Amino acid sequence: MPQLSFIKPTGRVTLGNYIGALRHWKPSAGSVFAVADLHAITVAWAPDKLRESILEVAAVLAALDLHSEGGLVFLQSGVPTHSEMAWLLECMARMGEMSRMTQFKAAGRNDGSVSVGFFAYPILMAADILLYDAEGVPVGEDQKQHVELTRDLALRVNNLYGPIFTVPEPVIPAVGARIMSLKTPTAKMSKSQDDPDGTVLLLDGADEIRRKVLGAVTDSGREVYFDPEEKPGISNLLEIAAGLSGESREAWAERYRTAGYGTFKRAVAEVVVEETSVVRTRTTALLDHPEELNAILRDGQERALVRSSPKVRALKNAIGYPLAD
Repeated sequence: MPQLSFIKPTGRVTLGNYIGALRHWKPSAGSVFAVADLHAITVAWAPDKLRESILEVAAVLAALDLHSEGGLVFLQSGVPTHSEMAWLLECMARMGEMSRMTQFKAAGRNDGSVSVGFFAYPILMAADILLYDAEGVPVGEDQKQHVELTRDLALRVNNLYGPIFTVPEPVIPAVGARIMSLKTPTAKMSKSQDDPDGTVLLLDGADEIRRKVLGAVTDSGREVYFDPEEKPGISNLLEIAAGLSGESREAWAERYRTAGYGTFKRAVAEVVVEETSVVRTRTTALLDHPEELNAILRDGQERALVRSSPKVRALKNAIGYPLAD
């Protein structure tokens, strides 16, 4: 099944992003991989940092070669059908169902400064999905409600106007690696620079990666084994090693059980350096020579527009707009 995955550029790409999601994305015919930059402005943003983040995320997607074999890599903001479809769906969504969305209830219901975009972004997400006839949408449990809204909107349109949309199903991936901060291993590794030494960035150099991993917080005792409650620091490093190497946490623990924390951390650092080196080098090259990245994005945006325009046209025609051929 073709894959549809969007990533929001809200900061630098971290090792956690790479292990938990990006390294599992594979190019294939019909797959869609986009930088969800329209979603990035639902909360306050700094233009220079937003621009930097968008380009870095786009370069990582291109470095992973996701545009090969017929896949699409593009900036969401460069394909106007996303915004147009979102508006059409906004006019079919209901205030009641939007006000029940969990994120809005948690962060925005009683805050008069929250943007209208924050309230409406689940409809933009629905547009992202419905434009490409996605049958299955990989999401975490916290995003499942958004796919359910997408289904409701698709069924509403189809019931009123005929079979325009594919009704998607949420696909909850098997529990994967959850990478925690190297300095606070009970908190998720964050894109925020409030935790610079706890976060390995994908574009960190080899020496910087080694410094951060070797400086990771460990636990009492000397034995290496996986136990997130008793040994959160060591367990996090085992998660990182397993997520990159393909070997199990148990295999890593068995190999380094009595070797000492220093030896274990040096081994983990080398795996991180080695297993991320290709994508890091390729991403840096694309950022240093943006003409190649721009060409990839232009091609992806043009093909995404061609692919998504008939869906917008079909809906506009169905709801009563007279369209010229």
